[in-house]
Amino acid sequence: MIIFLNRILSKLARMWFKANYCSQFKHLGSNGFLHRPFRIDGAQIIRLGKNSVFQSGAWLYCASHDNSDARISIGEGCVFGYNNHITAVGRLSIGNNVLTANNVYISDNLHEYEDVTRPIMQQAVRFKGAVEIGDGCWIGENACIIGVRIGKNCVVGANAVVTKDVPDYSVVAGIPAKVIRHYDTASGKWIR
Repeated sequence: MIIFLNRILSKLARMWFKANYCSQFKHLGSNGFLHRPFRIDGAQIIRLGKNSVFQSGAWLYCASHDNSDARISIGEGCVFGYNNHITAVGRLSIGNNVLTANNVYISDNLHEYEDVTRPIMQQAVRFKGAVEIGDGCWIGENACIIGVRIGKNCVVGANAVVTKDVPDYSVVAGIPAKVIRHYDTASGKWIR
């Protein structure tokens, strides 16, 4: 009985979300869903693919900066953990079937801090670089990804801070993140 009730409540929550947010998103795929509470800024330039789900505490922020054509595009079948924060002032793209743990931060921008006479929160936001996360990636707890490309089927270790591009089929860890394993297509083996 409890399982049945949970399924009905889940279905009602998804129907409510679609009814209230479908027209606000640039594109909202079927079964795309954010668990409450969440925050969405700039929904009109955000695409969320079908069957992509965010656990509660998500914040999606997309706003044009310096007359840029800002957009966030999230593929199909993605599952995002609790308290994920995704922000873009330029372009940010996440492929299909990407899995994140909790407290993941993905951004294409940084706050300026050079003017020591002003609080950082009053200084401009600076575009760092377009973010692209390939299909099939797994991003660990508390990871930060800032202005980089991550290839397909990569693993980003817990607490990693990724500030440089990551090739396909790689495992990265550390601060700053470094490749610690890579799949060698010639030998068909993972190498350190």
